[in-house]
Amino acid sequence: MKIRTIATVVSAVTLALCAIGVIAQAPRPSPYPVTAARAFTFEKIADGVFYATSTGAMATGSNIPVIVNDRDVLIVDTGTTPAAARALVEDLKTITDKPVRYVVNTHFHYDHTDGNSVFADTADIIAHEYVRYAILNLDVLHREPFKTSQLTNVPNRIDALKRQLADEKDAARRATLERQLATAETGWKQLEEIKPTPPNMTYSSKMVLNRGAREIQLLFLGRGHTRGDTVVFLPKERIVCTGDLMESTLAYMGDAMFDEWLTTLDALKKLDFDLVLPGHGVPFKEKSRITAYQSYLRDLMTQAADLRKQGVPADDAARRVDLTSHRTDFPEIQRPGADIRGVRRLYEWMDERK
Repeated sequence: MKIRTIATVVSAVTLALCAIGVIAQAPRPSPYPVTAARAFTFEKIADGVFYATSTGAMATGSNIPVIVNDRDVLIVDTGTTPAAARALVEDLKTITDKPVRYVVNTHFHYDHTDGNSVFADTADIIAHEYVRYAILNLDVLHREPFKTSQLTNVPNRIDALKRQLADEKDAARRATLERQLATAETGWKQLEEIKPTPPNMTYSSKMVLNRGAREIQLLFLGRGHTRGDTVVFLPKERIVCTGDLMESTLAYMGDAMFDEWLTTLDALKKLDFDLVLPGHGVPFKEKSRITAYQSYLRDLMTQAADLRKQGVPADDAARRVDLTSHRTDFPEIQRPGADIRGVRRLYEWMDERK
């Protein structure tokens, strides 16, 4: 899970906080026309296709592709909270006056679905059938990734900012810390409003929406990041929205199906696209980045399997794996180590394969 620049694979706290937008990221230059609103910035990727990212004014969650059709709007994912979803609806007025009538959840994780309730009465919420199952049956507000990323890391972030403020003498730095603290405290308060809301429309392998002249394909290419990842493919525009199945940075792996993820990414590369709009990170064109992530996953799987054979527990393995050889493709890797939740899941997956 994860949107923007993440600090290091060792730091699960920083990873999660960046993912939910608690840590504001520095604005990045864009090759596309940009419209900035209060909570979101919209990059115009193609005619009627926008990529919404957080301005840092509030915790918004995943990056959100926006597809403006002849009469309506389709959005890909709904963010971290109902407040973030409402902010998106308001900010959309800066680029269109058309209503959101379709929502696609790429997978079930909180930062992609916890804004669903805002659209329950006004739009069709569509996802792979597993997403509906997961939201209805997995107690998603008391499991990972919500448990650590929200219930643990956000209070820790608030406490850390308060300690920094108590010791900070520089007025400018204090002002920055106060803004960060206000954003974090607001985000924490907004969690109280979350009501897990499953999709009301599901599919198993493929669904096609024809909205005016635009064809929108919803594709399940196989299990990977989760058991029910949707890819949104615009064949005419040659754009693919991948959620967290493929990010421009390293993805959260706590629900991964590791061997199938590799195969599903092969299927993704076979699609005829020129541009990827990921759930986190930045748009990218190179299919070589997908290959690089497959290489990272293979290396992690191999090293973890070797450590497991030696009797090394998952948490220790997470500290010992050395993936720094992939730093050129994923510069957030600064030292040995990987997210503990991902390695725990990797050990679990190895048990499942038996």
